[in-house]
Formats: sequence, structure tokens, C-alpha cells
Amino acid sequence: MKIYEYSREKCVDYALKWALKRNEKYYNYERIGGDCTNFASQCVYCGANAMNFNFNNGWYYINPNDKSHSWTGVEFFYKFLTSNNGVGPFGEVTEISNVLKGDVIQLGNQKKFFHTLIVCDIKNGVPLVCCHSADALLKPLTYFNYKRLRVITVKGFRK
Repeated sequence: MKIYEYSREKCVDYALKWALKRNEKYYNYERIGGDCTNFASQCVYCGANAMNFNFNNGWYYINPNDKSHSWTGVEFFYKFLTSNNGVGPFGEVTEISNVLKGDVIQLGNQKKFFHTLIVCDIKNGVPLVCCHSADALLKPLTYFNYKRLRVITVKGFRK
């Protein structure tokens, strides 16, 4: 498999376009657990243009009833991005000081991580993010209430 460059620009452009509305190509999971990771997956997909259709360990969306757990689940998304050795995007955990546009931030409390955001800009060292589930367009990370965070930098994708 060949490794390709992740388009941070395409990811961010998608996030800015759809942060405050919904793309009809994707189901809105807001009423059944939240739409934040679904939205983040859409953004990362726009920057990577490759899904992994492995039933057990993949990352894909075909329709609301045919998708991977990693497309919509916070922990599953994290696990996929940080352990994927196959087709699709891959990344690694990094420090907040190293965050880049198009990266993923996940917020948590003492027990679990519960929210997924896309970094769309950085001003004075503060990430400005877009997300669904309490829709946000270029909100500073300081706007959110959380006890811990993790940053996943997307390194590229494989086809």
C-alpha cells in the first residue's frame, strides 16, 4: 500500500462548511448519542479520501445502518486512527503544543472521552475548533468544559 498526504486544507474547508448544518449524505446521529464523531469522520474522510471497509477493525460509512463503530464512536475512532496499519487515515497522539489544522481533539472527564472536535485554526497558541453536538464554528478550545484531552495528529492515509 502506498502512503498519501492528508489534505488538512480539505478537512478544514469541509469542517467550516458543515459545522453549523448537516450534509444530507450522512445521517444525523444527534438524537441517538451525538453527532460529533460522525462529523469528525466526515472531515477526516474529506482530507484522506479513503475508507477502510474491514468489518471488525475498519472505518467506513455506507448508510446509517451500514457503518463502522469507529465512524461514530469516540473511543472506536481513536483506536482506529492510532492503530490503523491498513487502508485509510492513520495518526498518532501528540501534545497540544504540536496541534495542526485538520487534527482531531477529543475531550474527556475522569472516566471517559466523550467529545470529538476538528482543529480548524490556531490563534495565539489556542486551537479554534469546529464540531457537532453543541455545534461550534471556530470556537476556542477554552470554550469547552473538560478534565482531560488528547490530540490525534493525522499523519497520512493509505490506499
